[in-house]
Amino acid sequence: MPLTNRLKEHRAALGVNQQELGRLVGVSRQTISLIERGDYSPSVTLALKLARLFQVPVEAIFQYEEDDPHE
Repeated sequence: MPLTNRLKEHRAALGVNQQELGRLVGVSRQTISLIERGDYSPSVTLALKLARLFQVPVEAIFQYEEDDPHE
């Protein structure tokens, strides 16, 4: 999957569980779990909310790696 993330690390550093993080940004615990597992890509709005909450650039949480077209 081209979108990877460090959400779990940032959440742990903040000292909150998935339920609490979801409440802080207005989504369910399940959504946070899906994002952490890489099974769901957040909206731009949600990615920005998370970055603001953690006080880091979006790129510190989410990384996009394009597939190599030469493979």
